[in-house]
Amino acid sequence: MRILVTGGSGFLGINLIRYLLSRGYSVNSLDTQPFDYADCRDKVTAFVGDIRDRAAVDRAVKGCDQVVHCAAALPLYTTAEILSTDIDGTRNVLEAALAAGAKRVVHISSTAVYGVPDHHPLYEHDKMIGVGPYGEAKIKAEELCVSYRAKGLVVPILRPKSFVGPERLGIFALLYDWAKDGKNFPLPGGGNNLYQLLDVEDLCVAIEITMTKDAAVVNDVFNIGAKEFGTVRQDFQAVLDAAGKGKKIIGFPEGPMNAALALLRMLRLSPVYKWAYGTVAKESFVSIEKAETVLGFTPKYSNKQALLRNYKWYLDNLSRFEGQAGVTHRVPWSQGILTIAKKFF
Repeated sequence: MRILVTGGSGFLGINLIRYLLSRGYSVNSLDTQPFDYADCRDKVTAFVGDIRDRAAVDRAVKGCDQVVHCAAALPLYTTAEILSTDIDGTRNVLEAALAAGAKRVVHISSTAVYGVPDHHPLYEHDKMIGVGPYGEAKIKAEELCVSYRAKGLVVPILRPKSFVGPERLGIFALLYDWAKDGKNFPLPGGGNNLYQLLDVEDLCVAIEITMTKDAAVVNDVFNIGAKEFGTVRQDFQAVLDAAGKGKKIIGFPEGPMNAALALLRMLRLSPVYKWAYGTVAKESFVSIEKAETVLGFTPKYSNKQALLRNYKWYLDNLSRFEGQAGVTHRVPWSQGILTIAKKFF
């Protein structure tokens, strides 16, 4: 079976491609960035292109049996880029897959579609209220996916919690960098709220299940997250403990800290965007019962195990990305004025 992975050069993309290759699949990749992973570059048919360019998607999907749609513009992108990539780009992927005769498009959505809810756990039938352009765009993209089911495509929709693992940097690099340098780590509200994460390997397993199980079973929407998780304070503290510098999570009043982070973000002095600072102090966990019972999904990693696996990879690969900064999950995000704040912790 040949699979097109959109966003194949990204954090999820490369983890999924490595997983699929290990399982005997043939893989095409489409990404705006070159596919530069030496360990599997010669095993992948890589296309450089933007999912907003229909011709580029047509070239990449030709001859593919299925598509896993991972490509997305993340919250640090401009509003225009997020909306055009996550909505118009998704439409292109669905249309191209249908025209090329692909049987399924596994769409990677996000639990950001639930916004900041008033109850937990969250179920797949709960109301979708996106926070910011990213959450709103993910809702619109899901609506497109549902509409293409009526046209004959099988379109499983996965809503993963924030996932970590090898190659993951982005906002999590803040925690890893401060831990490495022996700094306490500040959190709005103190981190005493339950917050579920997900290991990228567990997400890859869930994706393959939706690729292979009976179409009538998987043509639906599923929450994907860790089975075992604690509070933000407990799980982040595990990383500080692993660093061995005796540092702790430091809590600050949620309102004032969030107001400060909002101002810094508006002034483009901080990478911590609204979704991150607006939810990190809130309860945040979904029910994975549907994925467990319908798909047979069984997560392997707890929150702590996923974070520690990611932190080890970060330390082992520090020389690869030291001094880099960007807006994707593959590179650390520029800490801006937080580099000054870090000196006081």
